[in-house]
Amino acid sequence: MLLVRVKLMQKTSSIGVVVIGRNEGQRLIGCLQSLPEDVAGVVYVDSGSTDDSVKHAKLAGAHVVELDLSIPFTAARARNAGFEALELCHDVELVQFVDGDCSLQPGWLETARRFLSDNPDVAVVCGRRKEQHPDHSVYNRLCDWEWNTPIGEADACGGDSVMRISAFRDAGGFREDLIAGEEPELCVRLRSRRWKVWRLDADMTLHDAAMIRFSQWWRRSRRSGHAFAEGAYLHGSLAERHNLDALRRILIWGVFMPLAIILFSIAFSPWWAVAAVVYPTQLMRLSARYGIYRKGSWEIAFFLTLGKFPEAIGAVEFYWHRFRGVSPRLIEYK
Repeated sequence: MLLVRVKLMQKTSSIGVVVIGRNEGQRLIGCLQSLPEDVAGVVYVDSGSTDDSVKHAKLAGAHVVELDLSIPFTAARARNAGFEALELCHDVELVQFVDGDCSLQPGWLETARRFLSDNPDVAVVCGRRKEQHPDHSVYNRLCDWEWNTPIGEADACGGDSVMRISAFRDAGGFREDLIAGEEPELCVRLRSRRWKVWRLDADMTLHDAAMIRFSQWWRRSRRSGHAFAEGAYLHGSLAERHNLDALRRILIWGVFMPLAIILFSIAFSPWWAVAAVVYPTQLMRLSARYGIYRKGSWEIAFFLTLGKFPEAIGAVEFYWHRFRGVSPRLIEYK
């Protein structure tokens, strides 16, 4: 399918768009089609696609940046490259970062622009990212639940957000060596410079996670654990103790608790294995927290409990790579 679109040149809008992707196929076409025609410009950054992504982006009128294959890909690197290209080509004040598997919702950019205009101390604004096909799998539904964060001032944003260019430049952009968690890390640095991050009660993007297999969910959870550990390593010493509480829970439930049960069962008595009842107890506690009679509460509780194991693997991998002095590889789930 070919995408025909009016070229986005010489527009008067103060917002530019940076789209990143790799082999997103039809999802990228949908993303580009969802962008309003009055944005100042669109930059698409491709991380080594082998499909027709680059061709479709050019047909859409986007300026295309193809990353050097010899340098490891990260989403942070792609977003920084897109930002640099956008600044060179267009006079803009705001940038909408969006992943190629997402589609912008009508009216979102104007909502974000108006809020940032009225609140000069806010650097980043995001809205509600919804999963496009929550009925396709439990893993998609978990994504949809995860992204429904509280409205108002926030600690961090996700990959889809509108950023004030002056604030983004002030903070130095994304850290390109991070394989995950680059958005919360940037938000820590922005808030340390007295900028604010805000979540609006407005639909922002539709996301197509395309997670239908348990192995995809496991890898995504592993990546999250790596991001929590690296974020705590970088900023855990700050007053806000960035990611420390989440990392503590991951290590307790995913490493220390199971190791203690196994070791005590071997060293003292097999009856120590009964201590494993702590996991179903935790599942029931979490289910009650999220509404024991609400649809999906048991799913959330089950995967939050089980997820501590792949998250722990990801966290341990971070520390192992750090100890060896080697750079981690991307952990991709699709």
